[in-house]
Amino acid sequence: MTQAKERIIFCDFDGTITMNDNIVAIIRHFDPPGWQQIVDDVIAERKSIRKGVGEMFRLLPTSKKDEIIDYAVNNAVIREGFAELIRFCRYEGIDFYVTSGGIDFFVYPILARFDIPRDRIFCNGSDFSGERVEITWPHPCEPPCTNDCGMCKTTIMRRFPPERCERIVIGDSVTDFEAAKLADVVFARSHLTEKCKALGVPFTPFETFYDVIDALEERVES
Repeated sequence: MTQAKERIIFCDFDGTITMNDNIVAIIRHFDPPGWQQIVDDVIAERKSIRKGVGEMFRLLPTSKKDEIIDYAVNNAVIREGFAELIRFCRYEGIDFYVTSGGIDFFVYPILARFDIPRDRIFCNGSDFSGERVEITWPHPCEPPCTNDCGMCKTTIMRRFPPERCERIVIGDSVTDFEAAKLADVVFARSHLTEKCKALGVPFTPFETFYDVIDALEERVES
């Protein structure tokens, strides 16, 4: 008898768990000169995620630390059905990991009420000790990934080999596409749907996490 694979969700944060992209929201709110071109270059893949995010936050003075953190935490809106998805995963024995290109100073406090263990939240770090905000990169790319991701989602996923794990990706942007190519199941919205369509990667569209729960329930029943 073949042993059932362990099911694992790798869920993006910005624009997925939250309705908005928190990094772009922060930069747009404080509006330092030159940020829009950096965002455009990252989306168009002319600049790596790590390089672009680092450059954007370096535009912000650390003197605004409290304002930056307060704005990020207080303006994030959680996508409908997220708490229910967490409960569903616990009930069904699906391991849930947050794989985020976001930053610790807003990712951890926003997720605090959902009781997700810290060792299951992967994100970038921050350093406010100098004159400008510096982003730190505790989860860099490891071979074979050479995309300079910053927080490398495929590196995290490869710790869970496909022989024993069914890998489920939930995401919304080009930053999730490499992860989607490794996944057994992909739930996509926004830019990620366009990337998947263009390169023929199968996916299930979603708008709320109730859509994800419904699709996962169908898989459990079948």
